[in-house]
Amino acid sequence: MRSKRNIRLCLSYDGTGFGGWQRQDNARSVQGELEAALERMHGHPVPTQGAGRTDAGVHAMGQVANFYTDIERIEAGRFLPALNKLMPRDLRVLSAAEADYDFHSRYDARLRRYRYFTLCSPSPDPMRLRYCHHLRRRPALESLNAAAGQLLGENDFTAFSSAKDESANRSRYVSESSFRWEGEVLVYEIAANAFLWRMVRSLVGSMLHYEAEAASGKGEARAGDRMLSVLRSRARGLSGPTAPSCGLFLWNVEYYSSPTRPGRGDYWIRGRDGGDSGDGEAGERKTRMVPGIGVVES
Repeated sequence: MRSKRNIRLCLSYDGTGFGGWQRQDNARSVQGELEAALERMHGHPVPTQGAGRTDAGVHAMGQVANFYTDIERIEAGRFLPALNKLMPRDLRVLSAAEADYDFHSRYDARLRRYRYFTLCSPSPDPMRLRYCHHLRRRPALESLNAAAGQLLGENDFTAFSSAKDESANRSRYVSESSFRWEGEVLVYEIAANAFLWRMVRSLVGSMLHYEAEAASGKGEARAGDRMLSVLRSRARGLSGPTAPSCGLFLWNVEYYSSPTRPGRGDYWIRGRDGGDSGDGEAGERKTRMVPGIGVVES
């Protein structure tokens, strides 16, 4: 009988004070804060996986992470209040539930959705600038959507990737890509099976740049035609400026109905625990006080 459970978390965070999702030595990270809280609960390191490796300053409304716990005698939902007691206020657990033992928050995701917010006003509300890019003018929605529509389907996004992205395959399938107005805020929404590093910010910055050139008469082509030309070129030097991280949110992640690789859970546990698959008879149990939960056995 397996002695560990796979716990799935939905997380929200203000990315302003983080160097990104992934743990790192020289900056505060979302993964680092989450794993520090889990280590306090468990009494030993607990590795986590995340659905999206958000960059420095990028926010999340629906990041998904998972971890394996050896705390047996508490309901999965109680990890929500326990972790929120231990973590800083700019990182919150929104839900906690037991997942299939083989569930992996990154590899089992079928779709990731991002939203980018741009506040378009000559006199912006300063309270909103923490979570929005800012433009003084109001761009033409039709022109922007002509550019956004060129991204639909499967394309090679080398032109809109960072030179530091180590992905061997730069093709991604985009299922949603459109702009809309919400009052003074221009919202760009994009969904794809996966994203390259800084890809969304590069796309947003480029489309705003191409629209502005077309509106001023300086551009040689309409925004939609320019986007298609640069996309097909695969040349990074032709893309526009990268939009700032403050306006970008990982909005939500969607999953396949069942794990894509049976047996992944045991493989993960063996790799992390030095050969212990989590099966077999339980050893001697220890008790300890877990903040937010009370005394538990593990």
